[in-house]
Amino acid sequence: MKALFLIRDPFVEKYPELIQNARNLALDVKVINSDRGMNKQTLFEEVKDVDIIVVAIVKIDKEVIDAAPNLKYIIKFGAGYDNIDVDYAQEKNIVVSNAPGQNAQSAADLGFALMLTAARSIPMKDHEIKSSHWELSMGYEVYNKRLGIIGFGSIGQAIAKRAAGFDMVVSAYGNYKDYKAAKRYDVKFVELCDLLATSDFIIISTSLTEQNRDMINRETLSLMKSSAFLINISRGGLINEQDLIAALNEGEIKGAALDVFKDEPSINNLSKLPNVVATPHIGGATYEAVANISKITISNIAKFINNEELEYMVSKK
Repeated sequence: MKALFLIRDPFVEKYPELIQNARNLALDVKVINSDRGMNKQTLFEEVKDVDIIVVAIVKIDKEVIDAAPNLKYIIKFGAGYDNIDVDYAQEKNIVVSNAPGQNAQSAADLGFALMLTAARSIPMKDHEIKSSHWELSMGYEVYNKRLGIIGFGSIGQAIAKRAAGFDMVVSAYGNYKDYKAAKRYDVKFVELCDLLATSDFIIISTSLTEQNRDMINRETLSLMKSSAFLINISRGGLINEQDLIAALNEGEIKGAALDVFKDEPSINNLSKLPNVVATPHIGGATYEAVANISKITISNIAKFINNEELEYMVSKK
């Protein structure tokens, strides 16, 4: 069998066991870095004879699937599989699996770090100091502030647990409501408009669907406090970026901290705004998270080869 790994270079560099363990399964393995984007025609060439695709952020859509006549299994190297056309894969009898929850602690750490960083303008101050410019500027405390979490799955719950240590007043919005976890972390479920209007900090940690695409837009941004910060560690498609640029430029909200963008690498000026802290989709980029996801990936490939039942299936074989 031939396997194509469309994953990020640092994952391979820092966890080389992933590829070696795949080759130990007698797979013919090819690895392609996906960080700098990928020409579609090149992708068509690379997938034409593969049986298995392991993918991080590259889009595996109908065209890519049709270009891979031997494809039998798509593995998402992570949790969110919005970059995979699961419905079409299922029509073609291609199995899809993911690794939910394995990077939850990593993503929650980053979400909280971005919130603290934006509140105190840390990257801006660091840049000034390194440019020999010393100037005091005022920031905001996170302690005892109101935090709104959009999406209360494993990542949202991990964020709420961290917020408890800062005595934050936490509310959450989303279709998935874990009332036991909400009680454990003293979280109140509210409607989106209430969360937006009352929160000092808003962290987006929900999955992207066609129903919630552009959920943060001109209308919903207008509900937020002018002193509020928006943090996104989920998917760029949840935010209408042009509307956010306008809101930031016009002072409708105080600032944003973004780990994800509609296009990656980002192609507009959003990441360059002075009131934006930006990171290159590193929510799951920790040694621990990559090790956890790698173990599930290799385990599922072995099971697939041996016709055993897979874990975390998104579609049924």
